Amino acid sequence: MELKGKKIAFLGDSITQGVGVSCEENTFWNMLGRRTGAEVYGYGISGTRIADQQNPDPEVASDRYFASRVNEMIPDADIVVVFGGTNDYGHGDAPLGCMTDRRDDTFYGACHLLIQRLINRYPEAQLVFMTPLHRLEEERVDEACTVNSRRNLKRYVEIIREVAEFYGVVLVDLFATCQIQPGVPVSKEKYMPDGLHPNDAGHQLIANRLYSVLNAL
Repeated sequence: MELKGKKIAFLGDSITQGVGVSCEENTFWNMLGRRTGAEVYGYGISGTRIADQQNPDPEVASDRYFASRVNEMIPDADIVVVFGGTNDYGHGDAPLGCMTDRRDDTFYGACHLLIQRLINRYPEAQLVFMTPLHRLEEERVDEACTVNSRRNLKRYVEIIREVAEFYGVVLVDLFATCQIQPGVPVSKEKYMPDGLHPNDAGHQLIANRLYSVLNAL
């Protein structure tokens, strides 16, 4: 796909916002824009999740789940890239649900409804989902949740893969192929010093993987 001049909207969380990089110009999406000549627009809000909270606070920015922000993005995007899920694992309280869910307060359902809302708003755009990266502590017990109390990041990745495949949405599998693993000390130091947010070098890897997928379309 020729990316020069294309308008690309990036919907995401703190990684898209740029937490962890030296400046916003070094986010993966700005790197992609400089490399390709595409017009890039970042819509990242730190702490946000794909699924809605069970008791969301409308005054808290981090409770603004992804689908609720779709209509705030540019109306004429040629490509929409969605990058989330790590916060759903890390501190979301929505249950995983099941593949037949179509509700914003389960993870399965929220993935479905997000894609549907994007298709309705951007019927001719290329949709792209990116899976979460590896992070430290990828399995934990959520003592505040009686359903799915043991959480595993890989399960969230699998759900994103499954729902994206259902709609035929392009998937960039960063969990499987980005080569960032903070459980390995040298990788953590080089790409993700805090174990969650990639630094400039980590964002370069993300930009390279995204470019490879988009360029091949």
